Amino acid sequence: MNESSCGSAGCGSSCSGNSNACHDFIEKTHELNTIKRVIGVVSGKGGVGKSLITSTLAITMRRKGYKVGILDADITGPSIPKMFGITKKAEGCEFGIYPQKTHNDISVMSINLLLEKDDSPVIWRGPVIAGTVKQFWTDVIWGDIDYLFLDMPPGTGDVPLTVFQSIPLDGIVIVTSPQDLVSLIVKKAYNMAKAMNIPILGIVENMSYLRCPDCSKEIKLFGESKINSAAGELGIKVLGKMPIDPEIAQLCDKGEIEKTDNEYLADAALHIEKILAINGEEKSVMKIAVATEGSNVSGHFGKCENFTIAEIENSEVKNKVVVNTQGNQHGLLPAFLASHNVSVVIAGGMGEGAKQNLVSKGIEIITGASGNIDEVINSFLNGRLKSSNTGCAGHGHSHGHGNGDSGCNCGHH
Repeated sequence: MNESSCGSAGCGSSCSGNSNACHDFIEKTHELNTIKRVIGVVSGKGGVGKSLITSTLAITMRRKGYKVGILDADITGPSIPKMFGITKKAEGCEFGIYPQKTHNDISVMSINLLLEKDDSPVIWRGPVIAGTVKQFWTDVIWGDIDYLFLDMPPGTGDVPLTVFQSIPLDGIVIVTSPQDLVSLIVKKAYNMAKAMNIPILGIVENMSYLRCPDCSKEIKLFGESKINSAAGELGIKVLGKMPIDPEIAQLCDKGEIEKTDNEYLADAALHIEKILAINGEEKSVMKIAVATEGSNVSGHFGKCENFTIAEIENSEVKNKVVVNTQGNQHGLLPAFLASHNVSVVIAGGMGEGAKQNLVSKGIEIITGASGNIDEVINSFLNGRLKSSNTGCAGHGHSHGHGNGDSGCNCGHH
């Protein structure tokens, strides 16, 4: 990047002295969209795992209750649909193109959702590729999105330049690995963002270490990390370190990345949430999980295959998703629900061990509930269901279940 020019094909004059000059190229998104925050995930070189970091951040934000989208800007090397197991192609109408949804309701748009065959190569020149990414912003009907993550191609070429100039980024996350070139790689991405007046939210180190499955020792396959010194030199924050995790790799290969259960980037998501607080304040959403069997409450917490997780804001259901328990054994369900930021669990019956585990994670419990899930949630919102860490508090109409819990007085039939 030449300091005396913005580098745009459409800009024939110097932009270095005018921070607003390059913003003249900003495109408006589709008229049906309301996108509150846009975050680019970038790197100075390829092969560092931007798609993994993008996906992990998106999943973490989704579990916090936000409406999330992923724009796969890596046109020649798209991997997002494969990681999420999306096989259905994108559909369109006279108004625009609709993204596909993941199992947990993350919106995704990628070139692979438009190609007839996933393995068809994209043999296009840079301007055409850049134009396609721009169309993913202008022509795709994303709808209401709190956080839109852009999985960027590596380097500082046509596509990153187009994105930086055409899409109103609220900030970028730089991804790197713990190799000797880390300082150079980070500086390339850093200097480009600075030249384009794009805020830098922080840096994530991928492939930071491998944890021994026998002794849990951290094995530094690429040597000691240099990320702290590189970040300190540039004055940017280290958001997190992702290890080489064979389980995550297997889930990505199977298209089941949403089944990951880790907190590697929890602090990164929290930092982004605070820095880019929506509407000037952090979003406060209470999430309740209802053990699910079809459209009804399951009678057995430990045996249910799904949970219906409802996001509650100001006593209203803002969103509701059905989440598979991912084959977690009974004893692992409390940790599974905690990873989804659940505050209250509603079920028909529950053993004492599960109750103790949930309480230890700060999750309140309602047992003895039955019937249609939506009606049970409404009963909870109307105050007819009361939380109790030892079962179900007495309130309203009684109906026993003979499930080992003391009778439920939830007021729901």
